[in-house]
Amino acid sequence: MPTPAEKRRTFRKLHESGCFVIPNPWDIGSARYLQHLGFKALATTSLGYAFSEGYADGAVPRDLMLAHIAEIAGACDVPVNADFEGGYADDPQGVAESVTLCVKTGVAGLSIEDSTGDKANPLYPFDLALERIKAARAAIDKTGEDVLLTARTEGFIRGRPDMDETLRRLRAFADAGADCLYAPGIKTREEIETVVNAVAPKPVNVLIGWPSDLTVKDITRFGARRISVGGSLARSAWGGFIRAARQLAEGGCFGGFADAAPAADLNALFREDQPKQPSA
Repeated sequence: MPTPAEKRRTFRKLHESGCFVIPNPWDIGSARYLQHLGFKALATTSLGYAFSEGYADGAVPRDLMLAHIAEIAGACDVPVNADFEGGYADDPQGVAESVTLCVKTGVAGLSIEDSTGDKANPLYPFDLALERIKAARAAIDKTGEDVLLTARTEGFIRGRPDMDETLRRLRAFADAGADCLYAPGIKTREEIETVVNAVAPKPVNVLIGWPSDLTVKDITRFGARRISVGGSLARSAWGGFIRAARQLAEGGCFGGFADAAPAADLNALFREDQPKQPSA
């Protein structure tokens, strides 16, 4: 398995040209399956993991999330980016502490968002949001590890779809040392190209977490470097589970198992992909 340093070099190189898809597993099995399909990098999903543990999104304690991130990073041969939410602190010093701990998990990258979790005031004030990114950058640099920092502004998915403010924040985050910029919720060609052009030459991540007519080729043409899917794969799995469980509970029917993956196929995959134990 490549070392964390090797995976970090690979991850940074992926952001230099072209466009790649970075899907989001929620456990080791889903991570290994995505790696098996040939994806060049993966990213954790705070939502997907939260649901798997019976938490609401955003409610997973920091220590539990760090253990999860370390587990995924350690199970994969490809680079892993951590969905590290808001850094598990409001103040910049607390963000720096959390980021330092996240770097130790072996991730190749991590993201910090400017969402407060407060519906009435969903985004941190501009100056505080900027100081939080500066603190994350300084914390990574202090570790001496080449971990890629993605800065997110959440207005488009938190009821504040203001493009001018989104661009203001992304430009400031880029100037503060963010390596990759991310505005989840932008959907159209015009929106994507506007963001890409505003922070160029730094790379942009685009989230596609809903049915869309856009393709990877389209988003590549718009200039994005990276495409993630957030919790959508996890929600898709939940959708199949819920439909089958409801048919069983409400109608006493077993038709929901029709699309179940064959156990033999999964056994074969995971048997082949099982980490090799060191010889005695």
